[in-house]
Amino acid sequence: MKRPEILSPAGDMEKLHAAVLYGADAVYLAGESFGMRTASGNFNDEEMEQAVRHAHENGVRVYVTCNTMMRNGDIKRLPPYLEMLGGIGVDGIIVADLGCMRLAQKYAPSAEIHISTQASVLNTDAANAWYELGAKRVCLAREASLSEICEIMEKKNKNLQIEAFVHGAMCMAYSGRCMISDYLAGRSSNRGNCAQPCRWKYSLVEEKRPGEYYPVVEDSDGTHIFNSKDMNMVSYIPELVTAGIDSFKIEGRVKSAYYCAAVTNAYRLAVDEFIKSPETWRRDGFWLEEVNKVSHREYCTGFYFGEERIQRTETSNYIRTWDVVASVVECDDEGNAVLEQKNKFACGTEYELMQPKAEPQKVIFDKMYDDKGNEIESAGQAKIRVHVKLPCKTKVGAFIRREGSRFNAS
Repeated sequence: MKRPEILSPAGDMEKLHAAVLYGADAVYLAGESFGMRTASGNFNDEEMEQAVRHAHENGVRVYVTCNTMMRNGDIKRLPPYLEMLGGIGVDGIIVADLGCMRLAQKYAPSAEIHISTQASVLNTDAANAWYELGAKRVCLAREASLSEICEIMEKKNKNLQIEAFVHGAMCMAYSGRCMISDYLAGRSSNRGNCAQPCRWKYSLVEEKRPGEYYPVVEDSDGTHIFNSKDMNMVSYIPELVTAGIDSFKIEGRVKSAYYCAAVTNAYRLAVDEFIKSPETWRRDGFWLEEVNKVSHREYCTGFYFGEERIQRTETSNYIRTWDVVASVVECDDEGNAVLEQKNKFACGTEYELMQPKAEPQKVIFDKMYDDKGNEIESAGQAKIRVHVKLPCKTKVGAFIRREGSRFNAS
């Protein structure tokens, strides 16, 4: 079987390091312009070069998004930016605009052209047309079903790669082409600056009764009529691999480094285990629990198996069942480690160690010390360094987390 690429989000340098460490084959990121996620940290030119160097040193490919809906002013600013991307050796440039594609071919000829999901490709002829224009890869619209993807895979040009989203936030608009944010908040989602009004709570106001709000009632908390669930396909790795999809794309450039690490790790291990032992692979393997240990909305399978109920009108809140309490910043061969505190943790409490390309382990700290060697019972000060004993040698970048169910709105 063909091993698919795991393509992870890298909203900033910390997230890029997490994606690389936890098993991504490739990352996608953006510069300070032309990307669809202005809310993420993104990369200036110097940081972009550092990011490409770090990724390539670890055998990871880098794709840069230039997929906003571009105006004349944007097109005029593109050539020097594209030349910079080509000069630092990015592996691919993600585009949705035909003019941007032509400029990328001219000014960054060494980079592959990848067609963004914003292009709404849902059929073989469209995919092949992009290939004939010079595209190496097409990211299909999220609205494509698994049966449609299989048909595209069967009939497309054999040299064209197909990418599909497998995990993360869904959008209420068709392939992300939404005007509500621009209309209500003056922030265009098609130019990377979405205010996410689809997640807001709505009421009705009658024209002759200004200031009187009538609830659009789903329950006592009102309704979020545009809000969608998150996609989660980690239990359907066999179907995705069998379909022949070249790249599994994870959404989340504005999510945390922990989110990037945990979800990348889950898909990395799920795919590797299926390729290794398809007969014994389990849909309810530990990777299923792993994606539940990040902040997420209620999960669904998107459009893969037809029109399921993707909208969640009761709430737009995230579900958080686990919190990160620390990250590993040093560790020797015997497991003597230094942790950097993220949230309060203490001796005698059970935690979980999440490290790259491995199942999580339970840990309890019998003793903890500060940098001066003083024994402490708990770590409650932000970013304090804590010396502990871990059950094994652990890579820098591993996380210590604890369970504690709750909901939040961010």
